[in-house]
Amino acid sequence: MHLPPRRRARDLMDRHFAEPLDLDAMARAAGFSRYHFARTFRTAYGETPAAYLSRRRVERAMDLLRSANLTVTEICMLVGFSSLGSFSSRFSELVGCSPSAYRRREIARGAPRPIPGCFVLAWSRPGTGTASAEKPGPQPPA
Repeated sequence: MHLPPRRRARDLMDRHFAEPLDLDAMARAAGFSRYHFARTFRTAYGETPAAYLSRRRVERAMDLLRSANLTVTEICMLVGFSSLGSFSSRFSELVGCSPSAYRRREIARGAPRPIPGCFVLAWSRPGTGTASAEKPGPQPPA
Protein backbone atom coordinates (compact mmCIF):
# COMPACT_ATOMS: atom_id res chain seq x y z
CA MET A 1 0.00 0.00 0.00
CA HIS A 2 1.05 3.59 -0.61
CA LEU A 3 0.54 5.08 2.82
CA PRO A 4 2.90 8.09 2.47
CA PRO A 5 0.88 9.69 -0.39
CA ARG A 6 -2.33 9.32 1.63
CA ARG A 7 -0.52 10.84 4.59
CA ARG A 8 0.33 13.87 2.47
CA ALA A 9 -3.37 14.32 1.73
CA ARG A 10 -4.29 13.80 5.39
CA ASP A 11 -1.64 16.33 6.42
CA LEU A 12 -3.11 18.78 3.91
CA MET A 13 -6.51 18.33 5.57
CA ASP A 14 -4.97 18.76 9.03
CA ARG A 15 -3.16 21.96 8.06
CA HIS A 16 -5.90 23.54 5.95
CA PHE A 17 -9.07 22.18 7.59
CA ALA A 18 -10.66 25.63 7.70
CA GLU A 19 -10.24 26.26 3.98
CA PRO A 20 -12.48 24.95 1.24
CA LEU A 21 -11.00 21.57 0.31
CA ASP A 22 -12.48 19.37 -2.33
CA LEU A 23 -11.81 15.76 -3.20
CA ASP A 24 -9.76 16.78 -6.24
CA ALA A 25 -7.35 18.88 -4.13
CA MET A 26 -6.93 16.05 -1.63
CA ALA A 27 -6.39 13.48 -4.39
CA ARG A 28 -3.86 15.78 -6.07
CA ALA A 29 -1.89 15.98 -2.81
CA ALA A 30 -1.77 12.18 -2.74
CA GLY A 31 -1.01 11.89 -6.45
CA PHE A 32 -4.10 9.74 -7.13
CA SER A 33 -7.28 10.08 -9.14
CA ARG A 34 -10.18 11.25 -7.00
CA TYR A 35 -11.89 7.85 -7.02
CA HIS A 36 -8.77 5.83 -6.27
CA PHE A 37 -7.87 8.28 -3.50
CA ALA A 38 -11.32 8.10 -1.89
CA ARG A 39 -11.25 4.28 -1.95
CA THR A 40 -7.73 3.90 -0.59
CA PHE A 41 -8.15 6.63 2.05
CA ARG A 42 -11.18 4.86 3.47
CA THR A 43 -9.32 1.54 3.48
CA ALA A 44 -6.32 3.07 5.26
CA TYR A 45 -8.11 5.30 7.79
CA GLY A 46 -11.55 3.75 8.20
CA GLU A 47 -13.50 6.80 7.07
CA THR A 48 -13.99 8.80 3.91
CA PRO A 49 -11.88 11.91 3.28
CA ALA A 50 -14.98 14.10 3.80
CA ALA A 51 -15.77 12.41 7.14
CA TYR A 52 -12.16 12.84 8.26
CA LEU A 53 -12.15 16.52 7.30
CA SER A 54 -15.44 17.27 9.06
CA ARG A 55 -14.24 15.39 12.17
CA ARG A 56 -11.04 17.50 12.25
CA ARG A 57 -13.18 20.63 11.93
CA VAL A 58 -15.39 19.53 14.83
CA GLU A 59 -12.32 18.76 16.95
CA ARG A 60 -11.02 22.29 16.35
CA ALA A 61 -14.48 23.70 17.10
CA MET A 62 -14.44 21.85 20.44
CA ASP A 63 -11.17 23.62 21.31
CA LEU A 64 -12.61 26.99 20.37
CA LEU A 65 -15.87 26.42 22.24
CA ARG A 66 -13.84 25.70 25.39
CA SER A 67 -11.31 28.46 25.03
CA ALA A 68 -12.59 31.38 22.94
CA ASN A 69 -15.19 34.02 23.55
CA LEU A 70 -16.78 33.62 20.11
CA THR A 71 -20.32 32.78 19.06
CA VAL A 72 -21.15 29.31 17.77
CA THR A 73 -21.73 30.84 14.33
CA GLU A 74 -18.31 32.50 14.33
CA ILE A 75 -16.68 29.22 15.33
CA CYS A 76 -18.66 27.36 12.67
CA MET A 77 -17.26 29.64 9.97
CA LEU A 78 -13.73 29.70 11.41
CA VAL A 79 -13.36 25.94 11.27
CA GLY A 80 -14.54 25.68 7.68
CA PHE A 81 -18.24 24.84 7.76
CA SER A 82 -20.36 26.99 5.47
CA SER A 83 -23.67 26.18 7.16
CA LEU A 84 -24.56 26.47 10.84
CA GLY A 85 -27.10 23.68 10.40
CA SER A 86 -24.61 21.19 8.96
CA PHE A 87 -22.05 22.20 11.60
CA SER A 88 -24.52 21.67 14.46
CA SER A 89 -25.71 18.35 13.03
CA ARG A 90 -22.20 16.98 12.52
CA PHE A 91 -21.06 18.30 15.91
CA SER A 92 -24.01 16.65 17.67
CA GLU A 93 -23.43 13.40 15.76
CA LEU A 94 -19.76 13.24 16.81
CA VAL A 95 -19.88 14.75 20.30
CA GLY A 96 -23.32 13.73 21.48
CA CYS A 97 -24.65 17.22 22.21
CA SER A 98 -25.07 20.57 20.48
CA PRO A 99 -22.18 23.05 20.35
CA SER A 100 -23.94 25.32 22.85
CA ALA A 101 -24.60 22.44 25.25
CA TYR A 102 -20.97 21.36 24.90
CA ARG A 103 -19.79 24.88 25.82
CA ARG A 104 -22.11 25.01 28.86
CA ARG A 105 -20.90 21.58 29.99
CA GLU A 106 -17.24 22.57 29.68
CA ILE A 107 -17.81 25.83 31.59
CA ALA A 108 -19.57 23.86 34.35
CA ARG A 109 -16.55 21.51 34.48
CA GLY A 110 -14.29 24.48 35.13
CA ALA A 111 -12.81 25.19 31.72
CA PRO A 112 -10.40 28.16 31.83
CA ARG A 113 -11.81 31.59 31.16
CA PRO A 114 -12.20 32.07 27.38
CA ILE A 115 -9.74 34.35 25.63
CA PRO A 116 -11.23 37.28 23.71
CA GLY A 117 -12.39 36.41 20.22
CA CYS A 118 -10.35 39.18 18.60
CA PHE A 119 -7.15 37.34 19.58
CA VAL A 120 -8.44 34.06 18.20
CA LEU A 121 -9.46 35.68 14.94
CA ALA A 122 -6.01 37.27 14.57
CA TRP A 123 -4.34 33.85 14.99
CA SER A 124 -6.79 31.80 12.96
CA ARG A 125 -6.25 33.15 9.45
CA PRO A 126 -2.51 33.80 8.96
CA GLY A 127 -2.48 33.29 5.17
CA THR A 128 -4.76 34.18 2.37
CA GLY A 129 -3.83 31.42 -0.10
CA THR A 130 -6.09 28.46 -0.67
CA ALA A 131 -5.07 24.89 -0.05
CA SER A 132 -6.64 23.67 -3.27
CA ALA A 133 -3.93 25.51 -5.21
CA GLU A 134 -1.14 24.20 -3.00
CA LYS A 135 1.30 21.80 -4.60
CA PRO A 136 2.90 19.28 -2.32
CA GLY A 137 6.63 19.74 -1.91
CA PRO A 138 9.25 17.14 -1.13
CA GLN A 139 8.16 14.94 1.72
CA PRO A 140 10.36 13.36 4.39
CA PRO A 141 10.40 9.57 4.42
CA ALA A 142 7.57 8.07 6.45
